Amino acid sequence: MTSLIPGPRLTLPSIAAWLENPWPFSEHNPVRVEESAEDGKYLIRAELPGFDPEKNISVTAHEGMLTISAEREAKTVEHGRSEFYYGKFSRTVSLPHGADATKVAADYKDGILEISMPLSDKPHEKQVKIKVGKS
Repeated sequence: MTSLIPGPRLTLPSIAAWLENPWPFSEHNPVRVEESAEDGKYLIRAELPGFDPEKNISVTAHEGMLTISAEREAKTVEHGRSEFYYGKFSRTVSLPHGADATKVAADYKDGILEISMPLSDKPHEKQVKIKVGKS
């Protein structure tokens, strides 16, 4: 009779893990998001469990783009294994036409970051007054 001696396990990434990031040039740790437009607002929800929103999450809106960034520091474990992702996480999305990024708001609850801003179907136009100068 042979006894089984527990030893280090060789774990191979699952096919699902490989499919999560199939293109080698894509973001290493992408943030998963849901986007919607409802009640005159653009809403994006980002899945960021286990982050401290005051220290490790940032949101920036610039030139029609919204970027969500987060960072999780790796913890060293001598015995055991971890399937958690550590390091920098990022996602940039194009804002829809009519989204007013100057009035963006963000709220973090239960591992979900919710970002919203007013959404108008009217184009943001500014009438420019033409001054007539003397030659």
